[in-house]
Amino acid sequence: LPSFLAAGGFDPQTALLLAAGAIGGVLLVAALASRESWRSDVLLGGIVIGALCVAGWYVTGHIGYVAEHPETLEEAFIATNSRSAESLTFVAPFAYTLELLILWSDSSRVLTFGIASALGVIAGSALYALLSRSFRIEGFRDPGDLVRHIVGAVLMGFGGVTGLGCTIGQGISGFSTLALGSILTTFAIIAGAAVTMKIQYWLMMREA
Repeated sequence: LPSFLAAGGFDPQTALLLAAGAIGGVLLVAALASRESWRSDVLLGGIVIGALCVAGWYVTGHIGYVAEHPETLEEAFIATNSRSAESLTFVAPFAYTLELLILWSDSSRVLTFGIASALGVIAGSALYALLSRSFRIEGFRDPGDLVRHIVGAVLMGFGGVTGLGCTIGQGISGFSTLALGSILTTFAIIAGAAVTMKIQYWLMMREA
């Protein structure tokens, strides 16, 4: 988005500040519009996730950046599968995790930022569930519920791959770069979720 403003005649730095200020301001107002959003746990969760997103960019784009790789003599980002700076995302990293487990003996496969993030979320969630005594095994209510979950999983996987990210990869990490594609994808995700909720509500009312 800043590049579009810069192409329109704005100074690149000014374009970046305008885009970040406008979009950030709108998102902040929207996020804090309801009373529910002012709860301490909600605010803490938002701050932590935002900080982790920034930390991801710093780790992969600064700490993991090598100006001249000793083997290729080219610049490289050594901590990612994409060979570029990246932050939190969970579509491709889960695929890379499975690939690492399947091809464990392949020395070219290494533990990257994305794989570590995916494994960390699983381990952290399990640990929290155990410590809070909220861990439980859940099943499907009926065959129809199973079918809906399968269809949803297929759509989620297809959408995550074709959209190059999910609500985290595009909605948070991608959005933080002010990339127009990420912004459009995020709004498409929100619209799809709203339509799905309406359909689910209609199905529930019909079954009642």
